Amino acid sequence: MGYVAVTGGQEAIEAADHLTQWYRLKDADHSLKVSDIEHQMRLLIDRVMGEGGLYAPEYAAIALKQAEGDPAEAAFLLRAYRSTLARNYYSETVDPEEMRIIRRISSSFKDIPGGQMLGPTYDYRHRLLNFDLRNEDYQNALHDLLDRLSIDPDQSAPLKFRKVTDLLREQGLLGKSVLSEEEPFDMTRQKLTFPAPRSARLQALARGETGAMTALAYSSLRGYGAVHPTIGELRVGYAEMTIPYPYDEQESLYIGEVMLTEVETINSFTLNDDGAVTFRLGYGLTFGQNETKAIAMAILEQSLETEGESPTQDEEFVLLHIDSVEANGFVSHLKLPHYITFQSKLDVLRQSRKLSMDKKKHDRQISKEPEM
Repeated sequence: MGYVAVTGGQEAIEAADHLTQWYRLKDADHSLKVSDIEHQMRLLIDRVMGEGGLYAPEYAAIALKQAEGDPAEAAFLLRAYRSTLARNYYSETVDPEEMRIIRRISSSFKDIPGGQMLGPTYDYRHRLLNFDLRNEDYQNALHDLLDRLSIDPDQSAPLKFRKVTDLLREQGLLGKSVLSEEEPFDMTRQKLTFPAPRSARLQALARGETGAMTALAYSSLRGYGAVHPTIGELRVGYAEMTIPYPYDEQESLYIGEVMLTEVETINSFTLNDDGAVTFRLGYGLTFGQNETKAIAMAILEQSLETEGESPTQDEEFVLLHIDSVEANGFVSHLKLPHYITFQSKLDVLRQSRKLSMDKKKHDRQISKEPEM
């Protein structure tokens, strides 16, 4: 679960918890509604769900409210809650090509079948503070947006598109995708060992901390690694989730849909088993709309597939240092009492200083003795 320990008197711990709640509420005009956090902080919700490994927008909102907006603490709360849930079913394989698209772009090709679809994004806006948000009128703002859009985005026809990378496969420029028959690795029930199977690497990356993965991917792009791709396709949309029908496993039971971000990156050349030179494909898939993390995942996934001496090509280094719960827990544990270990360091330092002073005193005495 993570490197976490708690110590201290029970009354002191309870008082600290009550004081935390006091600081959360003392200067507020009202208590935040969980529904407001869920629907108006959607990118933060998506990040917490991904790092917490649980697709539950309402619970992610509760976790963020409880953690006062700290994504790492919220992910920890969500992952701890997930560990208490029963595992009743395993979902069937999701095909992102069938997702209901709300955003789809390619930086490798200008003209793609169906066209570029910008969708909801901040990519093309100036980064200027909008002070009108201080006194935003929800109803008027919503009606104004509907007028500007001319259609209701939620009522528009579902959009599905072929993968851009399929065009490269048809031309023999990209290796064929092969569906693995191997049982996927389950990090929640199996200990991660090295070398790890690809399914384990992808799961660890999918649950990784966005900032840590972005930093490692950036280091690869800057030259401290071997991967600098272009994006074949980035798509955001809703994918159907199904499970085997309990009374007939040949049938599927639809249980809902989840928002996903999928990224396929086109990397430098490789030599296939049949001797043909093709592009290498990097892959990233995350909960919600978390495009930076999905891109970073695709870079790191491909980096771990290549041999080299850079940190981003070291499987153990990458997978063990991108987990937000483990990383924050281990760093935060330094706040806990280390009285005994620090006392031992003090004893060593004092003894060392005493020996050093005794030696200097001895050397001075020898220097003052008269020569015979």
